[in-house]
Amino acid sequence: MATNGTTGRPAGDDVPPVAASDLELLHAHVAGDRDAFAELFRRHRDRLWAVAIRTLGDREEAADALQDALLSAHRAAGRFRGDAAVTTWLHRIVVNACLDRVRRRQAHPTVPLPDGVRDAEGATGGVEPAAPAADHDTALVVREALAGLPVEQRAALILVDVQGYPVAEVARILGVAEGTVKSRCARGRARLAAVLGHLRPKPAAGPARPGGNVPTVTRGNPEPAGGVGSVSGRSRRDTHQEDS
Repeated sequence: MATNGTTGRPAGDDVPPVAASDLELLHAHVAGDRDAFAELFRRHRDRLWAVAIRTLGDREEAADALQDALLSAHRAAGRFRGDAAVTTWLHRIVVNACLDRVRRRQAHPTVPLPDGVRDAEGATGGVEPAAPAADHDTALVVREALAGLPVEQRAALILVDVQGYPVAEVARILGVAEGTVKSRCARGRARLAAVLGHLRPKPAAGPARPGGNVPTVTRGNPEPAGGVGSVSGRSRRDTHQEDS
């Protein structure tokens, strides 16, 4: 019976196509199916790319890191133990490739072009569009603030707060305890709050008071002179009685 090399299921017009699971694709790749790993990558490439670009903040670096990660995954597929989902395993390899590049960059600092900068034709490429002009400066400030975080805090924050992965899943991706992920996120958020506090919207001004900008006299304020305050410690009522 003829079979589909990618799914391992019988081929024929009377058999509806059934999408192979990630694990089936990985096993098919190990067994020699040349198309299986390409299909696995196609299925998850957008999210893997998003993690890479947001972790590194530079398209060229992100593309190189993603390529390195996929080569590693391609070669290490036979050693996959199945102790986590295939997508978790892929994300772990991509994150580690990105963090290796971050550490090398910190050891040999450079000044990469910020992600989202338009070229001469106005195109940016990739799956992440450039920010609108009004928000571009803010996006760059946030990206720089993320880049200033320790790499472990940055990775946890990007996966949890930016990508929206559950803490339990991030713990499996990073190979740490859930409490460690929460702690890294809390410390990272505190650092970002200190750096990005100026971006918070200012509270709206209250309604204008009668009399324009002249402040009203409150019970806790000294009363101004000129017929409003007391005279020699006596009340205005006493003064009025003496004038009459």
